[in-house]
Amino acid sequence: MKVFGTIFYCFLFYFMSSPLRAQSINVDDTKTALELVNLISNNSPCVAITNENVSGDGFSPGKNSYGSFTNTSPNFPFQSGVVLSTWSSTQSEGPFVRNRGGGENEWLGDSDLDQALNINSINASVLEFDFTPLTNTISFNYLFASNEYQDNFPCDYSDGFAFLIKEKGSSAAYQNLAVIPNTSTAVSSMNIRPAISFIDTNNNVKSCPAVNESYFGQFNNNPNNASPINYAGQTKVLNATTDVIAGTTYHIKLVIGDDQNPYYDSAIFIEAASFNSVIDLGNDKLLTTNNAVCFGEDYILDTKLSTNYTYKWYKDGILLNLENNPFYTVKSPGNYKVEVTLNPSACVVTNDIKIEYTPEIVLKNSSLIQCDIDEDEKSLFDLTQADSEIKNNNSGLSDVTYYENLTDAITDNNPILNSSNYINSSNPQTLFAKVTNSYNCFNYAELTLELSNDIIPNRVATITGVKTTNFAGNKNTVTIEFSGSSDYVFSIDGNYYQDSPEFLNIPAGNYIAYANDKNGCGISNPFSFSILDYPKYFTPNGDGYNDFWTIKNLNLLPPATIHIFDRYGKLLKQFNSSNLNWNGTLNGHLLPADDYWFNLIFEDGKHIKGHFSLKR
Repeated sequence: MKVFGTIFYCFLFYFMSSPLRAQSINVDDTKTALELVNLISNNSPCVAITNENVSGDGFSPGKNSYGSFTNTSPNFPFQSGVVLSTWSSTQSEGPFVRNRGGGENEWLGDSDLDQALNINSINASVLEFDFTPLTNTISFNYLFASNEYQDNFPCDYSDGFAFLIKEKGSSAAYQNLAVIPNTSTAVSSMNIRPAISFIDTNNNVKSCPAVNESYFGQFNNNPNNASPINYAGQTKVLNATTDVIAGTTYHIKLVIGDDQNPYYDSAIFIEAASFNSVIDLGNDKLLTTNNAVCFGEDYILDTKLSTNYTYKWYKDGILLNLENNPFYTVKSPGNYKVEVTLNPSACVVTNDIKIEYTPEIVLKNSSLIQCDIDEDEKSLFDLTQADSEIKNNNSGLSDVTYYENLTDAITDNNPILNSSNYINSSNPQTLFAKVTNSYNCFNYAELTLELSNDIIPNRVATITGVKTTNFAGNKNTVTIEFSGSSDYVFSIDGNYYQDSPEFLNIPAGNYIAYANDKNGCGISNPFSFSILDYPKYFTPNGDGYNDFWTIKNLNLLPPATIHIFDRYGKLLKQFNSSNLNWNGTLNGHLLPADDYWFNLIFEDGKHIKGHFSLKR
């Protein structure tokens, strides 16, 4: 029975673990260098490959640190490809099991990797070969996986790998293609990581910040993981690409190694059929990525290939029969594709790109007329007065920059720095305004400056009203309301002028408002107004001083009605603004010394309330 039970549990374990095992990648570590290179290049006729070589672990009998892999798991992005690792490549099969890893101190590193990354490598695996591309770009897809994506390791340690390339026979340094996009920073677990938290040896919680987190793929070390690979974490799929010269032979070296010690291994996975000689028309030009083509501009798609090849250009899936050059000039939005037959080989390459255009920047020409009172053909212009008209009142555009000639505007040279204080150099004079939109596209408009020896009627301001606060002692506010198309200074006494039409801390009294054009083109008609105040107390004792309570200058304003109340809200007196004069009596009887309230009501319904004291 014990034998039967053992057999039963062995079968049970096998059937329970088989589905998990089926989700793992399968690694074949018996492949030759030629087989591995043919796997990642898919024997493409677009690139001629020679002198293949692979090397790695020579100290594990029957095991190699390189191989091919196949995959059926949806949790791993490549169906097949090549794996190079710093331990036996079959150890790459998942799921992840935490351990210190493999490797030998006698298994050496690679000097080219050390020089490229400034590390001291050990346990290096290398796949290298010569190739001659037929196009001007090569590209392949890969991801980096490592057991150093655990604990505090990504904060402090990383194995190294590089995709090194240079012209064959060149003494120049290798170029590393395994870099973070648009940088020269090598891909590693330290350079691509999420934020890391860990507990140090003193039981303190420590952390290090995320670095290039958008390129990190996932951790595989959760307790119930069924990861297809035996690595604690991995990057997203990355693309290695570089420009090359068609017909020139290059040497490429794909290499990975541990740094300093053989523990906690790593691997690079290279997608099958992804290494190829390709053409690149560039990134899509889209509004959403803020790189769309500017309205009205042409955009040239250039394969940078020989005119001896055969070209077919398509727009939105339709063949452009008359287009057979290595380049095509785009004049309208659409989805564009090129198909190139690299004669006389059987190589056919394609690439496509989506082109969008930004909205048109619609500007208006404008003009400014300035007075020339002293007839010297010079005047001070505030160019910013034309900004809104030039921009068609489009607040989504940039500030206007002015230039004295179109060449400077196009080249962004010699902008007018103080556009609010510009002295013209001729009469008339044409300036050029430049405006950009949020996509950094630009357009131009003309601004004409003219001088006149006459008073210019539409430059003379018209004061349409004056708003005041009243009954605030010496703290009243005055705001001059006006119309006019120039730049003005303002006054309420005819002597002192200021830029703002608002005056603060003004005492009660009678005033005259003026608006004067800054450049002497005319002054407005005077506008009289009054600020009211009322006495805070009065003393009706017949001595001739403060015998009556009144509101000075109220008769200068539109008709109003005043009600006076005692502290209990009893109406004591009602006046109109033409005969307001209260002596502190009610029906001929003297009212006692006390506080009283008033309510001032204008014809337009405006109410002003206040209180005062009667003293005897």
